[in-house]
Amino acid sequence: MTDIHLPLDRSAGRLAAQIAAGFRAAVRSGRLTAGTRLPSSRDLARDLDVSRGVVVAAYEQLTAEGFLIARRGDGTRIAPLARPDEAAARPRQGAPVRPDGAPAPLPYDLTPGRPDLAAFPRERWIAAARAALRTLPNDALGYPDAAGVPALRAELAGYLGRVRAAHADPARVVVMNGVAHGLSALLAMLRDAGHRELAVEDPTSARQLPMMETAGLRLARVPVDAEGLDVAALARSGARAVLVTPAHQYPTGVVLSPARRAELIAWVRDVDGLILEDDYDAEFRYDRDPVGCLQGVDPDRVVLLGSVSKSLAPALRLGWAVAPPSVAGRLGEHRARTDLGAPVLEQHALTEFLRGGGYDRHLRTMRRRYRARRDALAGALAAHLPDARVHGVSAGIHLYVELPAGCDEDEVVARAAREGVAVTGARSLWSPGRAAAAPPALVLGYAGLSETRLVKAAELLGQAVTHGAGG
Repeated sequence: MTDIHLPLDRSAGRLAAQIAAGFRAAVRSGRLTAGTRLPSSRDLARDLDVSRGVVVAAYEQLTAEGFLIARRGDGTRIAPLARPDEAAARPRQGAPVRPDGAPAPLPYDLTPGRPDLAAFPRERWIAAARAALRTLPNDALGYPDAAGVPALRAELAGYLGRVRAAHADPARVVVMNGVAHGLSALLAMLRDAGHRELAVEDPTSARQLPMMETAGLRLARVPVDAEGLDVAALARSGARAVLVTPAHQYPTGVVLSPARRAELIAWVRDVDGLILEDDYDAEFRYDRDPVGCLQGVDPDRVVLLGSVSKSLAPALRLGWAVAPPSVAGRLGEHRARTDLGAPVLEQHALTEFLRGGGYDRHLRTMRRRYRARRDALAGALAAHLPDARVHGVSAGIHLYVELPAGCDEDEVVARAAREGVAVTGARSLWSPGRAAAAPPALVLGYAGLSETRLVKAAELLGQAVTHGAGG
């Protein structure tokens, strides 16, 4: 019979679920193998200092899931079909793991694209949700308007017109489950309308590429330079639709210049095309006035995509598309056919949060906090990586850092991890044809760490770069 190490957090409650999760993790990590005999429910309850009923409930759940098998006279064993996950069975050499077998997060996580999740305004959000529920009529708990709750669409239209200079009215706003959801729906519509190509920036987000490639459109990579998207190269691509991040290009941080903005609008009119504008971090501007969105310049040729994933939390899965009326109508129909619309209670909570000013107050707080963190990281990089070139400091929650000449990007990323710093290399964000010529670089997110920890992370990163120089 096997002794089992199952750490429990008694303050968190749901002990049976914790025990079941511990057994699943032990199987997936290879710590418990098929055929292993487990303690009786009575013995395990005594070892864990819990009631026998808690263990019985956990065993019954795991048996129902196929992780355990129980036979009279043979006790309870790990089921023959239970197998460890391949990746968990072969952990990276020296990589720390959590008790559940997953890789442990590094102490200094500079992964880009993550807001400060600890700053989520829980109390204000709860207050907004309560206010919404107090006044919500019973009929509103049925299937929603697939395009989104009308009250939320009205609040978003007002907010985006005020803050982003968007040409927005409720009829143009469609609530989506984040930017990725809106983008995937738009790509399906473009394909059905006869489009065969989608132009995207080079470099661009590696997270979005697989989703875009599955849409059945050929991706035309268009270079980005110091002024933003190269519109002349876009015109040569033959595409009639383009995805851009004009306010703060991801990952370089370049702002699309006024001349290029004019060229891009002229291009989309000339080809009778569509611009998909990803406004992913428009709320955060520090050293320059906010740049109005492209959609406000030509609302009949541009779809503005945004969400609360960077401003509040990705877990909310709330976003929007501000689109020409015909496109907005088709997006609403797409939602009606595919998922019947977004969760209603969250939409009403966000409505109250916007209406009561909570969203504006939260953003003001986060701008001050992120600016202080940006300053701390940029200053520490100047001290510990004086030969690096830092871009994109005027906005957003990440920096694009070109490493000193002679650095091996992959080696720097690996050495930084060994020092406890998680960083993202930029090479995978470039097209294969341009990656070889692009200087080695890192994309550093700074939203989730305090100023003190960012300074320490920059010091450790400097050590990793020093050792990584010259390969």
